[in-house]
Amino acid sequence: MENTAAEQKVMIQGPAGNLETMISGLENGLSMKDIGIMCHPHPLHQGTMQNKVVTTVIRTWQLQAFATVRFNFRGVGESAGNFSEGIGEVEDLKILVKMVREKAPSAKIWLAGFSFGAFIAAKVASEMPDVAGLLSIAPAIHLFDFLPLAIHCPWLIIHGGKDELIPLDQINAWYQILLERHQPQKQAKNNDREIRALKILPNATHFFHGCLNELRTEVQQFITPTFDSE
Repeated sequence: MENTAAEQKVMIQGPAGNLETMISGLENGLSMKDIGIMCHPHPLHQGTMQNKVVTTVIRTWQLQAFATVRFNFRGVGESAGNFSEGIGEVEDLKILVKMVREKAPSAKIWLAGFSFGAFIAAKVASEMPDVAGLLSIAPAIHLFDFLPLAIHCPWLIIHGGKDELIPLDQINAWYQILLERHQPQKQAKNNDREIRALKILPNATHFFHGCLNELRTEVQQFITPTFDSE
């Protein structure tokens, strides 16, 4: 999944210096309907935008005619700066959201993240009133507290049944607390669809080895009900 389609490398000025970014589709920003921004796993544990879960999501979006953005957090690859415990990484993502809004002001923005990146995406989504959807893959609930975040957009959480870092019983217990604190709601335009859902891939480990096709299917099913709905 490394060779995603029609991407261009762009250096974007971020809070700590340039952010190494791979972008597709934004050259026609005024006509874009949907744009996906994907956040990679932990910078101190070899997490980069080249991660196969990241590129799987990016490619899935592209096949649904999304413009896409993936990037290296500060201190990763050619991005300037140093790891910032999630605080600076939130600011990195906000800069890219701002860039996307400027290039495609009427497009719907989808946010996604894997592991560490799942918290960064969720944190920014909680501060945005108009996110089209949030995708959290193997969220790092052992590192960050997601529960106070008020997510109002459709939210799909995908987790592996054999995740060795965040065991299934922990993610299930966390999800039940999440539902208790934030009662499920229905989308205004899709009354049969809950605003947050947990999908378990039984054979998947934390890094989804051998399960990328299943992951791809879940991502596509998540975006399809609301894709081009207007």
